Amino acid sequence: TTPHLIREAANLFGNQSIVVSIDVKKVFLKGYRVFIENGKKNTGLHPVEFAITAQNLGAGEILLNSIDKDGTFTGYDLSLIQQVSQAVNIPVIALGGATTVTDFVAAKQAGASALAAGSMFVFQRPHKAVLISYPTRKELKQIVHGS
Repeated sequence: TTPHLIREAANLFGNQSIVVSIDVKKVFLKGYRVFIENGKKNTGLHPVEFAITAQNLGAGEILLNSIDKDGTFTGYDLSLIQQVSQAVNIPVIALGGATTVTDFVAAKQAGASALAAGSMFVFQRPHKAVLISYPTRKELKQIVHGS
């Protein structure tokens, strides 16, 4: 919504410093759309169109958040990741839906350059209890190195 800010920041700090976050929801009969204002306002823009514009304005990375998947533990939106990552030449960080480290592999294969997974590591249970968990070193080595 403020394209001049992306360009000015990229000119001042360098493209590698500018990460544009894109929040996406599926809209009935229209497909993916970019939302703003905490997912309340539909911009009417397709995330591929938005990502290309952000890249052209100077963004160095895209943080791609599937609002529909976020916190659901149902895996990343692989179609969304694939569409956006194929359309731009800058890294795409996938966010929203990770359940296990196997979801990391699927998102990477879909084109993600990096992955974010908040709820998978820190999940708030009833009564404000917090469970913090991480994949084991062995699990991560298997995913990264295939061994």
